[in-house]
Amino acid sequence: MQAAIELKGICKSFGSVAANKNIDLTLNKGEILALLGENGSGKTTLMNMLSGIYMPDSGSIFMDGKEVSITSPESAGKLGIGMVHQHFKLVERFTALDNIRIGMGKEAGRLFKSKAARNYVLETAAKFGFSIDPDKYVYNMPVSEKQTLEILKVLCYGAKIIILDEPTAVLTVQEVTRLFDVLRKMKQEGHSVIIITHKLNEVMDISDRVSVLRHGEYVGTVKTSETSEKELTELMVGRKVDLNIKRPIVEKTHPLLEIRDLTVKNDEGAVAVDGMNFYIRGGELLGVAGIAGSGQKELCEALAGLRPIEKGQMIHNGESIVGMSPKKILDHGISMSFIPEDRLGMGLAPSLSITDNMMLKNYNEAKGFLVDRNTARKEASKIIEKLEISTPSTETPVRRLSGGNVQKVLLGREIKAGPNVLITAYPVRGLDINSSYMIYDILNEQKQKGVGILFVGEDLDVMLALCDKIMVICHGRLQGVVNSSNTTKEDIGLMMTGALNIVNKEGKTDGIAKDSAFEDAKEDKNV
Repeated sequence: MQAAIELKGICKSFGSVAANKNIDLTLNKGEILALLGENGSGKTTLMNMLSGIYMPDSGSIFMDGKEVSITSPESAGKLGIGMVHQHFKLVERFTALDNIRIGMGKEAGRLFKSKAARNYVLETAAKFGFSIDPDKYVYNMPVSEKQTLEILKVLCYGAKIIILDEPTAVLTVQEVTRLFDVLRKMKQEGHSVIIITHKLNEVMDISDRVSVLRHGEYVGTVKTSETSEKELTELMVGRKVDLNIKRPIVEKTHPLLEIRDLTVKNDEGAVAVDGMNFYIRGGELLGVAGIAGSGQKELCEALAGLRPIEKGQMIHNGESIVGMSPKKILDHGISMSFIPEDRLGMGLAPSLSITDNMMLKNYNEAKGFLVDRNTARKEASKIIEKLEISTPSTETPVRRLSGGNVQKVLLGREIKAGPNVLITAYPVRGLDINSSYMIYDILNEQKQKGVGILFVGEDLDVMLALCDKIMVICHGRLQGVVNSSNTTKEDIGLMMTGALNIVNKEGKTDGIAKDSAFEDAKEDKNV
């Protein structure tokens, strides 16, 4: 096949850290190339150079056999290269059409003031199977529509080489299927696509070839049809990795945390959690599945005492915790590991060291005016070793760590607190497969100790393998609780979109899980 773009000897360093070392990579015309690698392997840095955000320290980029210079996103766009970032670059208060127009340049911008603008966008969308309202404001769009707009933007700008960074992170099964149909259509039209993802099942489904990076170096490229998830994992990690997610059988105790008719509002005053009922038992891992923005964030914050509730009950070991401060809730044994989009802004203190961040939950236990940093430093060292956190020392500010290592610090701190109920929101978001499996093992260890775990996740394959039961929500409403052993991704996906509801007016479930949490509750006098 003819090469659309070639990278030869690409190097990029940030201070003393070499992010990319002599990378050679080829993308052929009309193919979908998956780019794999652990956290910190240099994938995003490499793509940022291809899209003009960074410039390489050395090396060459060739298009159609001719060397080119990419010095900015604008110059990349002129060469037909567009990148859809994991965190969307959209103006919320603009319409879809306006978001496309602002990147078209002066001449095209004037052209887009005419009626031809809407027709051009609609024609481009129809060509690739998109459905979009040009006059709809971004703030009214669900995540899948925002992603559609991002892809449509680069297509309207004339991109023939499209880079997608974690495009399926917040999509339902059905939305992933539609996205992949679009990518295949783009491939048929002669576009070349690079997709960065940690989901190996999606790599096997959509890509033609797979290129692997490890520690900033190019490992190799294989044809997808001639490889397997196991082989790709070994290429990424450099050793054999067991890809089976364990789900140990644990004798479940009485409910530790009971939620009854819980209603919570979001920051805008709208209802985000609407009359929700569920409970978590000791030794049970209960998953929460839902499209992004379905109330997961507000639910976690309410359980941790960070957000007031409108009505309902939250009962921990028979005692109401409604209205308690986060400190009092923590004293009850409920630990919340919440990993928001702004991890450094909400989860940790970015300018403080790992040691100091470990102390944030118990510094007030110190006697007198001095805190015990030696003990905290030892705890930080244990977590760094156990979670394989890449850092120069325990005194390194967390803002200097990679996103994956920041998440490890946050989760390690929560588990260190020794809770009996653990609330984990997207604990493996941004982590490579090796680190993700490490987190799954740690959660299972907590489960075997009798801890009740609420696992808010986004990868349905993982949730089906790891969780005992899965609670599905849509727009803040409970759609049902299903048993992981006798349901499918398709059923969960339908529930996530509101197309399937197995909760009746009496609060019982029908159709999928005969032994759901609600069915168990009928026999449990504590609920």
